Amino acid sequence: MSRLNGNRAQAQAEHLKVNVAILGAGRIAHAMATTLVKMAADPHYADLVAPYAVAARDGERAAAFAAQYGFPVSYGSYEELLADPQVDLVYIATPHSLHAEQGIMCLQAGKNILVEKSFTANAAQARELLAVAEASGLLCTEAIWTRYMPSRRMIDDIVASGVIGEVKMVDANLCYPVSGKARMTDPMLAGGALLDVGVYPLNFIDMVLGPRPIDRIVTSMTPYETGVDAHDAITLHYADGTMATAQASMLVSSDRGGYIWGTDGYIVCQNINNVEGIDVYNNDHALVAHHDVPAQLTGYEYQVADAANAILDGLTECAAMPHADTVRIMELMDQVRNQWGLTYPFE
Repeated sequence: MSRLNGNRAQAQAEHLKVNVAILGAGRIAHAMATTLVKMAADPHYADLVAPYAVAARDGERAAAFAAQYGFPVSYGSYEELLADPQVDLVYIATPHSLHAEQGIMCLQAGKNILVEKSFTANAAQARELLAVAEASGLLCTEAIWTRYMPSRRMIDDIVASGVIGEVKMVDANLCYPVSGKARMTDPMLAGGALLDVGVYPLNFIDMVLGPRPIDRIVTSMTPYETGVDAHDAITLHYADGTMATAQASMLVSSDRGGYIWGTDGYIVCQNINNVEGIDVYNNDHALVAHHDVPAQLTGYEYQVADAANAILDGLTECAAMPHADTVRIMELMDQVRNQWGLTYPFE
């Protein structure tokens, strides 16, 4: 079990920080390492978390990674990392298809986990991983950074203020030309646009509208040459008459906009993948308010801080991304893929 044991007072008395380890050494792992180093040097987080270790399947690669960021420990296998009693939180930074297996391995070794999105490759894997998490009493949370950012609360507050009236429709898109990356095009790695970029528009919609019943899903996609989805279009028809649309692609760029349309006006969110600003318009299309988003270290710090605080408080999930929300999004993506007739080879 974690040396912290969910006891914040004891941890503070002993000046213990949450030691964070990274499992995997790919691109997203580097982004997290940068974040951890900045958090360790920032007075807001310096007493909360410490960058501690990295593990990769290649010991030399792990050692080079640790040296680059000043991590004190590196391991050439995941098993060695999980045997280290000083590791409190493991950030899983591997492809989607490996998350369930590796997450279970971490939990069974007594490690709290922060699992990069998409949480798993499908809902069945998500439920299996969460069952192990719940039995373990350890923290297990999905690392989809937009759920933890201050911009989310800002958007919620603007909608709740009634300034745009009753929300009737939401639209969100995220597209990047990233098909040159092997993990994006490989079906064995659960590649494709949906789980990597399409998950963000769906989460944006879900954050605005919440868990209301969906009557009907209308969707289509254009396949990549390997069979995974390249472009996606998804329309959600809710039982209360609300509607939402989402678009994603791994071949082109888009404006990355999030749009919330109400009876008295609308909200424009610049870049749903890391909201940079929020504009509010009335029914005459006049700008009535602009909201700046607080400065950040990298944007990843919020999910790390939430996870670390949850560990110190003995919690098994984070309020910003509870298990129910993770499962709901995974089930939605399963339904979408089912309509496309897209399955991964391991399913």
